[in-house]
Amino acid sequence: MGKFRIGLIIPTLDRGGAEKQLVLLAKGLNRELFEPHVVLLTRDGPYRKELEEAGIPVTLIGKRFKYDPTALIRLTRFLKTQRFDLVHTWLFAANCYGRVAARWAKVPHIVAGERCVDDWKNWGHFAIDRFLLRYTDRIVTNSMGVVEFYAKHGLPANRFSVIANAIPPAPPARMTHKMACETLGVPDDAILIGAVGRLWPQKGVKELVWGLELIRVVRKKSYLIVIGDGPERQRLEYYRDQVGVGSRVRFLGHRDDASDWIRCLDLMWNGSFYEGQSNAILEAMQAGVPVIATDIPGNRDLVLPNQTGLLYRVGDSASLVRKTQKLLDDHDTYQRMSEASKKRVDEFFSVEAMIAAHEKLYREIITGQSSVEMKPSR
Repeated sequence: MGKFRIGLIIPTLDRGGAEKQLVLLAKGLNRELFEPHVVLLTRDGPYRKELEEAGIPVTLIGKRFKYDPTALIRLTRFLKTQRFDLVHTWLFAANCYGRVAARWAKVPHIVAGERCVDDWKNWGHFAIDRFLLRYTDRIVTNSMGVVEFYAKHGLPANRFSVIANAIPPAPPARMTHKMACETLGVPDDAILIGAVGRLWPQKGVKELVWGLELIRVVRKKSYLIVIGDGPERQRLEYYRDQVGVGSRVRFLGHRDDASDWIRCLDLMWNGSFYEGQSNAILEAMQAGVPVIATDIPGNRDLVLPNQTGLLYRVGDSASLVRKTQKLLDDHDTYQRMSEASKKRVDEFFSVEAMIAAHEKLYREIITGQSSVEMKPSR
């Protein structure tokens, strides 16, 4: 039997969580068994260079509008020329266009990817999800929370396979806490609290800014370092200035050295209203940085309360601050959570485990020996 040809369809190669996981997967698939090809539905992005350096072909379809039938036609024609054994679509737009095009192109096997608890979806989106399920062999997700969410909206839980996000081994540290403080122009003994992610309402950064205002009352050397960019940045900066925290909240924008900054943090905050599985939380845990995150599906798969971090009710900044204060006052608990976080990432969220799970899934679907069990990541 020859190599299995796999088409991985995703809207963009922007720096996002799903995009990062796709790149890790495409680069890591066993080339003796699989031949991956990445297809971009909408536009290019910075991850393309990484794929091309790994010798993975990338094709841009170029969807120009929200509803672009010409893109569907172009995608269908392209898939017909490739004769993929299996197409794996990622995120809503690619799930829609990709599954229809793959069906029209007579691709024998179709896998969809749901990466998040998508509270933004309305009844129409879920109707599309349910309709396209008839063309879908499996739905891959990264969290049992996502499975539970979609099961409530009519997608059977037994159609999902849970494969946890992966995080590659951390490169050698290029920055220390002291160096980070010097770069920021703050005291060497400052408490650096981080928040990482795209700046849009889902991430709850506004509540974190207010949390910083509360914590600095008792810990005057506390600073919130926000890494990431997005449409909410200007509004959040305005809110920061209105609250009066000023230079205590630093918006660093997108950073290619985000992992270096994460390793310099004293704590990681996550204020998300909904998530799939946060890569930023995984990076913090890998670095031994305790995480205090909202008690939502997805975060619960990563942060084990009182073991690897703490959870708090969505939007409850006062609870966030109380838990932060208690943890910073308890050195022994802080150290125990730090070590437990690193151990958990090593055991459950390796790149090798993620790739092996996808390879097993692809082979079982293509060969007709589908015996995949749905298992949580913990």
